[in-house]
Amino acid sequence: MLKAILYLVMIFSTAFLQAQQKDFWLIDKDSQKKNMVKDSTAAVKFLDSLAQTSYFFAKLESVEKKDNRTEIVYDKGPNFNQAQVKFSDSLQKELNYPKETFVKNLDSLRQKINQNYRNKGFAFNRVKTKFVDFKNNVATVQISVNTSQQRRINSFVVRGYERVPKRFIKNLEKTYLNKIYDDNNLVSINRDLQGHNFVSLEKPPQTLFTKDSTQIFLFLQKKKVNNFDGMLGFGNDKSDKFTFNGTINVALRNMFNGFESIGLYWQRNPDRGQTFDLQTDIPYVFNSNVGVNFGVNIYRQDSTFASVKFRPSLYLHLSQNQKIGLRGTFESSAVLDSLYTQAQDFTKKGVGLWYQYQTGSEIPLFLYNTHIRAEFDFIKSTYDKTNLSVNQLRYFVTGKHNLHLSGNHYLNLKAESALLSAKNDLSVNELFRFGGWNSFRGFNELSLISDFYAFAGAEYRYLVNDQAFFDIFAQYGSMSNKALNVSPSLYSFGLGFNFFLPVGLMSFQISNGSQFGVPFKFAETKIHWGIVSRF
Repeated sequence: MLKAILYLVMIFSTAFLQAQQKDFWLIDKDSQKKNMVKDSTAAVKFLDSLAQTSYFFAKLESVEKKDNRTEIVYDKGPNFNQAQVKFSDSLQKELNYPKETFVKNLDSLRQKINQNYRNKGFAFNRVKTKFVDFKNNVATVQISVNTSQQRRINSFVVRGYERVPKRFIKNLEKTYLNKIYDDNNLVSINRDLQGHNFVSLEKPPQTLFTKDSTQIFLFLQKKKVNNFDGMLGFGNDKSDKFTFNGTINVALRNMFNGFESIGLYWQRNPDRGQTFDLQTDIPYVFNSNVGVNFGVNIYRQDSTFASVKFRPSLYLHLSQNQKIGLRGTFESSAVLDSLYTQAQDFTKKGVGLWYQYQTGSEIPLFLYNTHIRAEFDFIKSTYDKTNLSVNQLRYFVTGKHNLHLSGNHYLNLKAESALLSAKNDLSVNELFRFGGWNSFRGFNELSLISDFYAFAGAEYRYLVNDQAFFDIFAQYGSMSNKALNVSPSLYSFGLGFNFFLPVGLMSFQISNGSQFGVPFKFAETKIHWGIVSRF
């Protein structure tokens, strides 16, 4: 009917309007709302659009030429998107709908019912609307649903980078196999893989439906996760002498397509201390969820003492992002200078538990979105000179999280704490050393020595684009050194700029830190420049 009306409008416009006629006024009979268009074609399109908004019985009332315009009065008629709805017995039972109700938006209701059944795994459900009656310009309809077959995830098919560990796929299957096929699970799969440390999705997961199965196709690509990390720092040592310090960190990851990693770390601090650290991690031993980690750490403080620590660890993957492990600690330290009395020769043996939770970040400039690690060790220490054996407890907790405020604004939150508890007096070569570039900034590398410390900080980040961001940070903390009978409160602040270059991620940072009650010294300002190159 509306199509015939539109033809009449075109015929009338062609026969009676002059070529220069430009203004067409379309007037709603009921509301007297006016819409002005420039020609007859636009007027036809407007009247045609009424059917798209459920006014199926719209009709022309009059067409009249006045001065330099044509007035078209139309009656929209009843809106069939408003209806008295009767629900089928299955809808009443499964979605808890009443037997009958009045709705102002029938299309929205149909979409809502369709989505509810999609969330139940009925991906091909059809919502049917049957006309029943028409009273007082309101249609009565009955709604029912043809659910078709409920879909569940039956298998994963990998394309692209296919040399992933078998256990990686088995863990995906363990998490998602036989789960209802719905949007929530698809989003969860996409999120897990986009935040993975070693692989990423080339495009969102695709689905192949057959009569008896639902297959999820994963188009994976291998991430560039090998990295070279170098840092150069400038600052003053304990004697206020200007010095250089540096860090080199090389990590080789997934070279053999087993998600394994080998890390080499070297650092020199302004106080002539040097650290060498080697870490080896194999996540899926014999294609199981059990992984092993071996760590060797060597620290030498100029010519006074040296310590060697070996930590073998066995751990279990709780999920893609979580690990829990059991480890041993074997440590030996020797005093190199017989005149140095603050350190002792000792050996330590212990056992401990640790837990780690980590999620990757979709923003390349941020290494991860969330990182949490907690460690607890029971240690037996034996001191060579006195032949004293003492039980000690040690814990270490750290947490970091990137909080998206809005737009390009982010807040990076970090907290860290550690404690070494013992009944005996601890020597300097068994205390914690912290501070510096990736720790409590504003202080020299590993210059803060304590048996307990805790600090927290917030860093505001403004993301210029996906290649650069500015940051401003502040930190607050406290520490305790019972041997020196001191427990100062500390603070630091600074700013930095991070940006991508062809060679990698460049970082530049200026910071200053001190303890409360001590006058601020501009000369204590630290400057760090670093680069992280992935290959």
